[in-house]
Amino acid sequence: MTAADPTVADVVIAGAGPNGLMLACELSLAGVRPVVLERLPVRSDRPKANGIVGQVVGLLHQRGLAAAPAPVPAFVFGAMPLDLAGLDDNPLRALHVRQPELEELFERRAAELGVEIRRGHELTGFEQDADGVTLSVTGPEGPFELRTCYLVGCDGAHSLVRKRAGIGFPGVSAPDVVSRTAHVTVPGAVVRPGTAEMEVPGHGTFVLYTWHRTERGAYAMLPTGPGVLSVTAMEWSGETSGDGEAPGDDVPMTIGELRASLARVLGADLPLAPPTGEGPHLLRRLNGRETRVADRYRAGRVFVAGDAAHVHSAMGAPGLNLGLQDAANLAWKLAAELQGWAPEGLLDTYDAERRPAAERVAVHSSAQLALAAPGPDVTALRTLFAELLDDDANRRRVAALMAGSDLPYPAPGSAHRLAGRFLADLPAEPASRARPLLLDRTGELRVRHERVETVTMPSCPAEAVLVRPDGYVAWAGTPDETLTEALETWFGKGVEVAA
Repeated sequence: MTAADPTVADVVIAGAGPNGLMLACELSLAGVRPVVLERLPVRSDRPKANGIVGQVVGLLHQRGLAAAPAPVPAFVFGAMPLDLAGLDDNPLRALHVRQPELEELFERRAAELGVEIRRGHELTGFEQDADGVTLSVTGPEGPFELRTCYLVGCDGAHSLVRKRAGIGFPGVSAPDVVSRTAHVTVPGAVVRPGTAEMEVPGHGTFVLYTWHRTERGAYAMLPTGPGVLSVTAMEWSGETSGDGEAPGDDVPMTIGELRASLARVLGADLPLAPPTGEGPHLLRRLNGRETRVADRYRAGRVFVAGDAAHVHSAMGAPGLNLGLQDAANLAWKLAAELQGWAPEGLLDTYDAERRPAAERVAVHSSAQLALAAPGPDVTALRTLFAELLDDDANRRRVAALMAGSDLPYPAPGSAHRLAGRFLADLPAEPASRARPLLLDRTGELRVRHERVETVTMPSCPAEAVLVRPDGYVAWAGTPDETLTEALETWFGKGVEVAA
């Protein structure tokens, strides 16, 4: 089977969420013809994530999908304030965009790139062989089969692709955590955007946009529109959390239930009322927390990405940074394989690079959840942790952890400090095309590669820097034989040295 066959898709992506759409766009930029299957007939407008935090914001800027990001002056870790204003090398960036808006943005870009998105099409099974994957799909006109070179599951935490491929999903459950979230109004409340505070007559002042921990649980309040707040109350079962026993998943959540939970966490009954105006309005209860990472990201011609590959606590908002970078990492490597120039083992580097990143997020999101829990032991831990966060080096380290920049990719053959790290400051035009770049500070570089665009960049942070299509540095330093080796390691044969 070859991708040149018009009845065969280069890559089929199961799931048209942010990660699936990002993957489709990146594949198209690399010259690959993806097909996206999505069981929902129309794009979901259900409220989910409210923003992106981490270095993928820089990649979206490079692709022309976001404005140039500025450092975040303050953030939160485990419901503890993280002051970053004094760090001159603060790595943390953020983009405030709700998930439905992000999906709409990606879908518009996908349409511009000619991506085929088949809504109302559900993947129900597949069989793979040495040459490709045969998919069983149910569409609006009934079941049919579709053949593809590669299948990527971006189909969420309960991924059919992951399960049918036999990929394990080890991890841990935290059944004692109950989280309730709803869009509400607070009668009489006055939101003061300049101070990020909300005053509620008779109840005091509440700081918005961040997690707060009490001895009975944790809560967060986020304005989502005129007069509307997204309010979350989180409780832990046991003596410290009061009467917070949650109904089963089959019992619908109510605003009254959220109000009672918030009252237990706050120690005061804050008035909450249903929002007015058009929805959809969020009303959700999550019983328990799962932290899991797939035991492999590839099974033959089948791959997993995003929530299909990892689930974790949402504290610190690491999910989209992790999943979107899965997509950017995998896309150019699949394209290289399909176009016949991939060096041996290139596709296997997807697992080698992205699974450790997910394991890192699993660690810090679990740690944040533990720091937000009630109880005197946790209070003592938070007191000590707050002292550690008074130190610039520790704040810098936690900021890098949250950005996802503290764990560089392996970069064999290059010992430069930039090697394996994301490079945000790239020339806009070539970076938007998702091409490999060889940055040349002097304009006199004699080494060339047929698949790599050489760009003269006087502000280059090294004499020469080799950048992969996903924005990561494959090699940096003074040009010598190690540059030639790096070019061939990542982009195959095709090196030329000018006389």
